Amino acid sequence: METILEQQRRYHEEKERLMDAKTKEMLHKKTTLRDQINSDHRTRAMLDRYMEVCGILRDSYEDKDGMRKEELGAISGPNEFVMHQLLACTLKKCSTISVPMSVEFEELVKARDNPSEEAQNLVEFTDEEGYGRYLDLHDCYLKYINLKGAEKLEYVSYLSSFDQLFDISKDRKNAEYRKYLEMLLMYLQDYTDRVKPLLDQNELYGKVLVDFEKKWENGTFPGWPKEASSALTHAGAHLDLSAFSSWEELASLGLDRLKSALMALGLKCGGTLEERAQRLFSTKGKSLEALDPSLFAKNPKAKGPKKDTERNKEIAFLEAQIYEYVEILGEQRQLTHENVQRKQARTGEEREEDDDEQPSESESEDEDNEIIYNPKNLPLGWDGKPIPYWLYKLHGLNINYNCEICGNYTYRGPKAFQRHFAEWRHAHGMRCLGIPNTAHFANVTQIEDAVSLWSKLKSQKASERWQPDTEEEYEDSSGNVVNKKTYEDLKRQGLL
Repeated sequence: METILEQQRRYHEEKERLMDAKTKEMLHKKTTLRDQINSDHRTRAMLDRYMEVCGILRDSYEDKDGMRKEELGAISGPNEFVMHQLLACTLKKCSTISVPMSVEFEELVKARDNPSEEAQNLVEFTDEEGYGRYLDLHDCYLKYINLKGAEKLEYVSYLSSFDQLFDISKDRKNAEYRKYLEMLLMYLQDYTDRVKPLLDQNELYGKVLVDFEKKWENGTFPGWPKEASSALTHAGAHLDLSAFSSWEELASLGLDRLKSALMALGLKCGGTLEERAQRLFSTKGKSLEALDPSLFAKNPKAKGPKKDTERNKEIAFLEAQIYEYVEILGEQRQLTHENVQRKQARTGEEREEDDDEQPSESESEDEDNEIIYNPKNLPLGWDGKPIPYWLYKLHGLNINYNCEICGNYTYRGPKAFQRHFAEWRHAHGMRCLGIPNTAHFANVTQIEDAVSLWSKLKSQKASERWQPDTEEEYEDSSGNVVNKKTYEDLKRQGLL
């Protein structure tokens, strides 16, 4: 039986060997994406074991049961030489039975350098995911297009817009929409855990939560602006009824003002304009205790706005997490979009030929990951190879365009630059500035220019707005047509 000191020594040795193995694993050259993912998972397994060993050593040094102290006392007592002799015999017997730890780590190195078929598939991926190369959002896509009021779009369009949750109206964000978000988030978390096992998702969750709480309190979270009229809507505003002699006069205030006054008194605020006016006028000169109890609203309704706010906040936090994971998986998303477009562009005959001549997985990975000679940093075509230089110049891809509204994002070529004005990134930037993304702002990329143009357009629209004082026409007693201001002046002077 091992002594406590020998156990501690063995765990310290395992810690050092794990640290050395992790270092060599991270420095080992990975030629394919499969090798990179498998290496990350091996590193994650060693890291988990390292933390587990550290926990065991911490508990052992705390010595809550006192056995370590007792053992140290035994080997440091008057019969220390006898105890040392017994320990030496015990260790010699154990060493002849157990396998040295160095052999175990050597086997790990051999398994890495010459992996078996099972060792090459450490993680389970679907065929569509291509062992961590692409996303497989077909199930989420089917869930989305079956939502009530959802836009019916193709899968390739869904890949480009599934993270534009801020464009969905708040009245469509119901219980089914929440289930869709939970399904999408669960897939993104699981996929990230398989593709990037070294990413600490607990730390990521805390970071997203802190950032979300700050934006939610300030009312700057995308798609969920703070309602300016919330205090008036929920609390209501009292109305002085002494200035009104009939319910008809109250009706002239409109539905919203009557509703606010009824809510301030705790009365029912539904019904037609006449019913609201009559209900409010019936309270004139009376105390709340003297009113008919049937006029009061039920208490549970008062809790409705608070419950709605909590529900909306939970949905918005799901969206915040999805935004973060989509940003992390940006490369896989782009490759997925290109892969789907490439598949849709092929004819039936080409697909059959590709199925017949499809190379093995290792060969295809070697081709995809081999270093391509590209000294001029040309964009890659559908086949993964640099496009011809004449085509590069023809499309103006050597010209870069920066857009400050998009967060100083750079677009290559005039075609991509013109197209981006109708895409989500530019639309979101304009929405953050409080400016509508209309045709007036085409080719405007600077924030200062957009703000000044919007101010100019607002003043121009204000000047073109109909002015009743000068444009409303009246007819005097002589049949002459005059504007409203002139008519009022003549009326006050008694000339009509």
